Amino acid sequence: MKKILIPVTNHATLGTTDQENGTYTPELTHALHVFLEAGIEYDIASIQGGKAPLYGSDIPGDSVNDTILNNEAFQNSINNTIPVSQINIDDYDAVYYPGGFGLLSDLATNDDFAKLSAKHYEDGGILSAVCHGPAGLLPITLSNGEKLLATKSVTGFTREEEVDFGTIDEIPFLLEESLTRNAARYSKVQPWGEFVLEDDRVITGQNPTSAHAVAEEIVKLLAN
Repeated sequence: MKKILIPVTNHATLGTTDQENGTYTPELTHALHVFLEAGIEYDIASIQGGKAPLYGSDIPGDSVNDTILNNEAFQNSINNTIPVSQINIDDYDAVYYPGGFGLLSDLATNDDFAKLSAKHYEDGGILSAVCHGPAGLLPITLSNGEKLLATKSVTGFTREEEVDFGTIDEIPFLLEESLTRNAARYSKVQPWGEFVLEDDRVITGQNPTSAHAVAEEIVKLLAN
């Protein structure tokens, strides 16, 4: 049985504001729907452990979101996330970072998850992320001292999408700029269009619309 590790944020606000935030729920639930349909297990983890903050849980007409949110196993996992200190990365076949603004304030600079992901990747595992999730890839340094992204083509939430979403002046940093500076290549399509890149077991998606396709790409690689 394959298993995926899902690191999520403990940060419950948008940057330093008092606006409620965390992990953007559809980027978690739509990926989980694909994983569960494929018979893949998952664990949800965070830096501190315990209940993880979510937002975007009440989107009208999103039946996938509603179904997963009403799943007892999911609720148990999101309310009791595993602390990073208790994770054995050898137990997992892939790592998936869902987005949400919260992780810009913790996972984007966290060495503990970065070290686990580096080991996972160098042992042949898959690293994946969607929307703001690629911020979690920024601190990953390989054993040769090189940043993971230095040789990778990636995508992630764009400046235009930040403007559309009304968050451009409140985010801790602009993800598109950071990825452009740190990755070998940053690519994007029109705002809110589905877009996924896979580069040597590193899978990234541009925005919430891309979560389902990122998960499908993970499943495809796990089947090889």
